[in-house]
Amino acid sequence: MGRGCRITWATVLLGASSTAAPAQDPFGPSLPSPGITSPMLPPPVPEADSDLSLSASFVGANQPVRSGLSWRIFEDKGETGRPVIVARSNEPAPTLKLPAGSYVATVTYGYASASKRVTLSGQPLSEQLKVAAGALKLSGAIGDQKIVPNQLAFSVFVPAGTNSEGRLVRSGIKAGEIVRLPEGVYHVVSNYGESNAIQRADLKVETGKITDATLNHRAATVTLKLVAAPGTEAFAGTAFSVLTPGGDTIREAIGAFPSVTLAEGDYVLIARHDGQVYTREFKVESGMDRDVEVLAKAG
Repeated sequence: MGRGCRITWATVLLGASSTAAPAQDPFGPSLPSPGITSPMLPPPVPEADSDLSLSASFVGANQPVRSGLSWRIFEDKGETGRPVIVARSNEPAPTLKLPAGSYVATVTYGYASASKRVTLSGQPLSEQLKVAAGALKLSGAIGDQKIVPNQLAFSVFVPAGTNSEGRLVRSGIKAGEIVRLPEGVYHVVSNYGESNAIQRADLKVETGKITDATLNHRAATVTLKLVAAPGTEAFAGTAFSVLTPGGDTIREAIGAFPSVTLAEGDYVLIARHDGQVYTREFKVESGMDRDVEVLAKAG
């Protein structure tokens, strides 16, 4: 039966007319049958939605965080219920309209997060969540000279016991990138180039602060060449291998003059061309980029 629909039943006396006198009932006059009417049920009044206004600040400060936040609102189904996302926002201070009920508001700031249970009952509600987080901003240098950012890649680890690289947080971080992290101590590895020029440091992230750190490398970039005589044109298609004095391979490359970034130290260079093998020893000094030539001659 549809809402608002009223149906009335009335008893009708058969065989009666408007002019005929009513027949006499030997048992006395009949009582009229009352009409039967279904009750009118008012439609349910839905509970009003509530405005939930959210903001976040760092622990120990009341100033709202203005960027880098991501919000998710889950329907609160208790400890055993599967969480369901009912709203999202990347605004720093969103206002969300939600039906009355219980929810869990969660905010993430990079790799840090905070959450809070809220109950809405039709009235506006404002909540501020506290985030214990800061950030890292990393770069590299050789002496007083900054390393070109695209030649660097950083990895951040959480130490575990005596293992400084206990758990990887993120790799492939670019120089100058802001990496938002929970407050704590982290182990940072800086790779300069694609060989063995590596630098490490333990850095502390403090709540509400950006730790701007420069890792100093002791390395240089060398250009490998196989030549007939010093200063002459390099042979194309040469296969190079860079080894430590103990025989460990550091880097392999093919070409007329490939460039390799190496940590400061002593190396052995092997060049292979047209079935011939040529070798020489060389030294890398920090900050001294140069050509390393192998002479293609017998002996």
